[in-house]
Amino acid sequence: MLFMGTFFICLFIFMMQFLWKYVDEMVGKGLEMNVLAQFFFYSALTLVPASLPLAILLAALITFGNFGERFELLAMKAAGISLLKIMRPLIIFISIICCVSFYFQNVIGPKAQTKLWTLLVSMKQKSPEVDIPEGVFYDEIDGYNLYVKHKNRKTGMLYDVLIYNFEKGFENAQIIKSDSGRLEMTADKQHLYLHLYSGEQFENLKSQSMNQKNVPYRREAFVEKHAIIEFNSDFNMVDAGFMSNQSNSKDMKMLQAGIDSMKVQNDSIGRTYYKEAMASTYKATSNTLSKADTIKIESATLGSYDVDSLFNVATLMQKQKIMSTAVSRAESAASDWSFKGFNISQTENSLRRHMTSWHEKLTLSLACLIFFFIGAPLGGIIRKGGLGMPVVVSVLIFIIYYIINNTGYKMARDGKWIVWMGMWTSTAVLAPLGAFLTYKSNNDSVVLNADAYINWFKKIAGIRSVRHLFRKEVIIHDPDYVRLPGELQRLSADCRAYAEKKTLMRAPNYFRLWMNDAPHDEEVVALNERLETLIDEMSNTRSIPLLTALNNYPVIAVHAHVRPFRNYWLNMLCGAIVPVGLFFYFRIWAFRIRLNKDMERIIHTNEEIQNIIKVNQNK
Repeated sequence: MLFMGTFFICLFIFMMQFLWKYVDEMVGKGLEMNVLAQFFFYSALTLVPASLPLAILLAALITFGNFGERFELLAMKAAGISLLKIMRPLIIFISIICCVSFYFQNVIGPKAQTKLWTLLVSMKQKSPEVDIPEGVFYDEIDGYNLYVKHKNRKTGMLYDVLIYNFEKGFENAQIIKSDSGRLEMTADKQHLYLHLYSGEQFENLKSQSMNQKNVPYRREAFVEKHAIIEFNSDFNMVDAGFMSNQSNSKDMKMLQAGIDSMKVQNDSIGRTYYKEAMASTYKATSNTLSKADTIKIESATLGSYDVDSLFNVATLMQKQKIMSTAVSRAESAASDWSFKGFNISQTENSLRRHMTSWHEKLTLSLACLIFFFIGAPLGGIIRKGGLGMPVVVSVLIFIIYYIINNTGYKMARDGKWIVWMGMWTSTAVLAPLGAFLTYKSNNDSVVLNADAYINWFKKIAGIRSVRHLFRKEVIIHDPDYVRLPGELQRLSADCRAYAEKKTLMRAPNYFRLWMNDAPHDEEVVALNERLETLIDEMSNTRSIPLLTALNNYPVIAVHAHVRPFRNYWLNMLCGAIVPVGLFFYFRIWAFRIRLNKDMERIIHTNEEIQNIIKVNQNK
């Protein structure tokens, strides 16, 4: 039911977009309801394949977002059911939808496209309804311009009417001015019946030219005048045969047959043009030459003759004749090859359109399955149901898909890319994305967890975290205040000894840094574990001053002051590439200096906590 709802919403949106493109063809035409109903029905059929991918994406996002938001997905995974097993019934359902989409494109779509475009062309050719506005010239009637100053919409009377009749040409215009009139449509809707009252008619009796000063004319005054104007306002359906060569009106079998025939046609025409060009380039045009002379001329080359000397010894008349003949032959050849090139390019354009339509039937059907593998895991990752976040995410993904798909289609249609590459670009981009999201969601990855990326950025930029310890509501074991001062004193001594041994303030040796085999600094790792254990124990205290002092302990980055990579040869390569090695070298040096300050801060905090414990024991 959710899928059906999203499908009809998406279909309605696409229909409104389609209607907005062709609204000018329908407004003011007086089209009957059955014609409009056919238009909406056939346009809906043609837009079904385009609506299905977006509907599936949105429905999958909402469904699995609801599962995640209500922890139903977590419960199913906790029961040992993997994401792919949860998705299995829907994968079967979406596969059926893919087949339905292909059926619509291959069987129903071509018929609906033929009917739809036949209707659109018929709508364009239909004359608009006669609705003459006030105060402006109305030119929707062929051969006439009408001006009405005022119109009574209740009675249909027109006042201060001015009519220009250009049926005999602009220079022989017939002008009629009337105080009032009425315009009616005949019963057969083929003519307009014009009633005019109290006016004058003016027309020339012969054609007027620029050099004529006096032109005879006729002027007629009338009390009542009637005229019939030819105006076909009836809706006539055009012949659907004009769609027989269009790619969008054919199924895959017809498209393949058309592609094969156009390839053969282009190849044969191209070979014929080539033979004509090679045969006529040096062909003798004079019929007075003997066969032997013709053979000599055809076998001769231009380099065998001194053309300039032949041209220079010619007379002026001969030179003019030679130049005019050469120009005429060049223009004729250019015109001939331009026509031949246009003929070939038209066939090539039709061939590419047929090929893009053939591939589109497959890619658009496969997009339903790809969008499901994007929407379902993405809904499980973001864990937001309803029409809020899923709508935003699905629209963004569909916009990306539309841009990639439309770009590839236009590149393939215009011959900029290979047809299969342009048509399958969107699939090649989105299919890996669907597989990646499915894999991450199946493994409960934090691929869309903002905190994970923030922590990674902090780690790269060297931004340390701050401790936030609060008083616990329930404390089971109190800290051992008798043992803790000794532990803190030993930790301070070890921190001081470590800082003196490692000489952290000194710049490290560049070559020794990359050649060191030790993957970690075991001493600082051990010191950090002892520190965290003591902090965890002391966090059970009821003393507010002690809890405040615990927040002064630094969060130590135990691996930031050593080699950046665990692999030995990768570190060697990093050191060999000097710009990269220098970046990591100065970064490691900065972290060594910070680690030295952390050791001093630990020692100072240990002394502060020892004093707090001593004061509490004295109390």
